[in-house]
Amino acid sequence: MGDCGFVIPESERDEDLIAAAKHIATALGSKKNLTDDAKKILADLSAQLSSITTVNENKVEAASEIEERLNVIEEKIMSWETDQSMIWDSGLDEATQYLNATEEARQLAERLETLSLNKDDGEKELLRRAHDILQMAMARLEEEFKHILVQSRQPFEPEHVSFRSSEEDATDLGSVISLGDDSVEESVNRDSISRASEEFIIDLVNPEVISDLRNIANLMLISGYGHECSQAYISVRRDALDECLFILEMEKLSIEDVLKLEWGSLNSRIKRWVRAMKIFVRVYLASEKWLTEQIFGELGTVNLVCFSEASKASMLQLLNFGEAISIDPHKPEKLFPILDMYEVLADLLPDIDSLYSDESGFCVRTDCCEVLRRLGDSAKAAFLEFENAIATSVSPNPFAGGGIHHLTRYVMNYINTLTDYRETLNLLLMDRDGEDPITSSPDTSPPTEEENTSGITYNASPMALHFRSVTSILECNLDEKAKLYRDPSLQHIFLMNNIHYMAQKVKNSELRHIVGDDWIRKRNWKFQQHAMNYVRATWSSVLSLLKDEGNSSSDSVPKTLLKERFRSFYLAFEEVYRTQTAWIIPDAELREDLRISTSLKVIQAYRTFVGRHTNHISDKHIKYSADDLQNYLLDLFEGSQKSLHNPHRR
Repeated sequence: MGDCGFVIPESERDEDLIAAAKHIATALGSKKNLTDDAKKILADLSAQLSSITTVNENKVEAASEIEERLNVIEEKIMSWETDQSMIWDSGLDEATQYLNATEEARQLAERLETLSLNKDDGEKELLRRAHDILQMAMARLEEEFKHILVQSRQPFEPEHVSFRSSEEDATDLGSVISLGDDSVEESVNRDSISRASEEFIIDLVNPEVISDLRNIANLMLISGYGHECSQAYISVRRDALDECLFILEMEKLSIEDVLKLEWGSLNSRIKRWVRAMKIFVRVYLASEKWLTEQIFGELGTVNLVCFSEASKASMLQLLNFGEAISIDPHKPEKLFPILDMYEVLADLLPDIDSLYSDESGFCVRTDCCEVLRRLGDSAKAAFLEFENAIATSVSPNPFAGGGIHHLTRYVMNYINTLTDYRETLNLLLMDRDGEDPITSSPDTSPPTEEENTSGITYNASPMALHFRSVTSILECNLDEKAKLYRDPSLQHIFLMNNIHYMAQKVKNSELRHIVGDDWIRKRNWKFQQHAMNYVRATWSSVLSLLKDEGNSSSDSVPKTLLKERFRSFYLAFEEVYRTQTAWIIPDAELREDLRISTSLKVIQAYRTFVGRHTNHISDKHIKYSADDLQNYLLDLFEGSQKSLHNPHRR
């Protein structure tokens, strides 16, 4: 045997080997002539055999003890397999006992794995039993976990959230005005959008069950059933998120379904989407993230995966709607809803990035950025279509009465409303190509130092340049519409009314800070020129009848000629009265100013003519006094045709 010790490999430590080794040791020990080394080896062998015997005896005892405990645990676990009720509905004590029993089953299975038992059929069966009991308990815990999540859900009431819905009280620009000659509403209220970063955490499940859910999740994860627990959570919470969207009136629509919707129905859904996005992201998703952290927060990244997987489908449903809107035809009336969608999504992007910060949320972050880009492109395209629609708007007939054309109201209300989106529009219009009339029109180039003398600094932002371009396009269109009138006087009334309206709309709104005071001054000069041209076109020929030829005195003018001149003047005045009482100047101040300037010119000429010839013609040939004519001039431009031959005209 030499100097080496006699060590029995662990792989050979079975009862037969031990017995054989003992027999050899006993036989050798009976010999009288053993060396000291041999005696030492025999002593070591004897000690090892004794230790092996003790360990095996302990393992057998441990296995026996484990079997006894498994019998008890199995009975506890099996007692609930035939019970239709839920454990956690039976009270805290029963739930605690079940958790403790399951935890003990897990520990016993681990002990059996670590014990180096002889792998005979009986011992294999014991280990299999332990795993079966644990699996049965895990399946039951999964059911209990889902049951608690479902039964403890708190009702979601979005009306109690401070985000106000403006769907009912906002006036939709596109629904009340168009590029045609339809009715117009002056006041346009933009759908108010809260841009403040507001986040509200609400309890999506009863706070009293959080500890139970956490205990179940912890036990399932350390038992190797984390995937089953996560899937149970995801399935229940995915349904809850779907119900949240249902409460927010966001029905599931494919892109094809959205594209088939009529504008009225689509616009209503856009308003609901804008509101739903704010509530869903900042209230519901923030609360959902908090819930996953409370339950899974101590279990690594499980909470991140559970949150992303549970909410991903609902977020993609909302984003699909945004994508559908972005590819819908880019009509001008859709610009405001699209801008609302763009601004809300842009405002929520930091929240979404924070909620989906891990790898499992990458697709949501990516889709949000893509939909935001598409909405921006769509808004830009709708704005370009707006410019094109103004340029190509054609009226087959002149606008009745020479008043403010619906196109003028539409355009000025439209761009006035767009001032609420100035930051967004400046961003979206910044990369526009320079192919339109921005550089060619005098109204889109910065004013000279002499022109810009007001306190309002000229705004050279992309939005300001494009607004100036829009107003120039509108004026060109109005010039074409004015040509539809046969009467030059009415052409000037029409252009005066519309340019004055444009100037006032800019002067009395935020547009003044965008297009500048120099723009207003140019329009003031233009409408005043049209007012002067009106007076000249209308009254020059009428007043020419009151002028004496050369230096001839009253005595040299034949009475018959005087009578004819008075008669011709009255006929001309009455025709102007009959025609121009039907014309309209909607602005009271502008109407009064034109009446005054007309009266000064007409009445003064009439007084002079009558005063010069009053002694040479009978009073019966003087049909109207100067005061009569002055009063009649007050009837002009009211939009209601009258006649001086009608005794009830007043």
